Amino acid sequence: LAGYVGGAVLKTRDHAAIGEALWIVAAAAFGGSIALIGQMYHLTGDEASALLTWGAGTALAAVALRSNPLTVVSVGIADAWLLLKWGGFFRRSEFPHLFAAIVLVLFAISFWTRSQAARHLIILSVLFYLVLLSMDHNTLQVSVPLALVSALLFAAAVFAAEPVDRIVQLGGRLPLHALIGFLTGMAMVQFELADEASYNGAFAIASAVALAAIVAAIMLGGRESRGLRWVAYAGFAFELAIIYVVMLQSMLGTAGFFLAAALLLGTMALVIIRVEKRMNTPRSEGALA
Repeated sequence: LAGYVGGAVLKTRDHAAIGEALWIVAAAAFGGSIALIGQMYHLTGDEASALLTWGAGTALAAVALRSNPLTVVSVGIADAWLLLKWGGFFRRSEFPHLFAAIVLVLFAISFWTRSQAARHLIILSVLFYLVLLSMDHNTLQVSVPLALVSALLFAAAVFAAEPVDRIVQLGGRLPLHALIGFLTGMAMVQFELADEASYNGAFAIASAVALAAIVAAIMLGGRESRGLRWVAYAGFAFELAIIYVVMLQSMLGTAGFFLAAALLLGTMALVIIRVEKRMNTPRSEGALA
């Protein structure tokens, strides 16, 4: 009560930072109270249920106070609940599909609280949820739709940037999230096909698709987002590593692979330098003009 009311009073007196900090302290005190009372009175339940209650209370406080930081804290608590429910001591046989409904509610709350940071975290949390889902179910049934939907979102975010960002309000960073989603989906596909790489060409096809998509992402969205370019470069490095690990048995030797990899990386470095210069030149000229 002191944290929430005191923070609200401070916010109305132009002490927004201290007020938000008190709200976070109040949310933490609520979680600590759940744990303390449960221990004192030996209440039945488990840690996952306590986290769910804590997250619901924090989300309610975020709505009532229209707090950006409390919304982010609510998403973090939901992620902790997902991880504990999926792999904790009290794990049940069923997968925690409730998380999908939780993030939908939190995503809606983020618009009310004007929390762009929470929306970014929610999208990354959904990717984490899908990775866990693929580990418990058929990997290809999760990873292939993830890669396809991410590619469609990337295309929509690039070719219809303004109307799409007006809807999702991610500050123009939807292409970055879409690329992360695509690379995550393709990585899961490649891991699933890795064991069949020696007698099945599906792994090679998936790798070629991933590499081509990385190049396309740099050319289509790299100019507007330096973060997207770095994610694409990291994706290329990952592709190089996984191709080496999986396909090593069918190559003449490790030395030959490293020679080819060095030549490929050198070529890519030259291309990247040229692309970076070309992307930065128009901005510099525009600034001078």
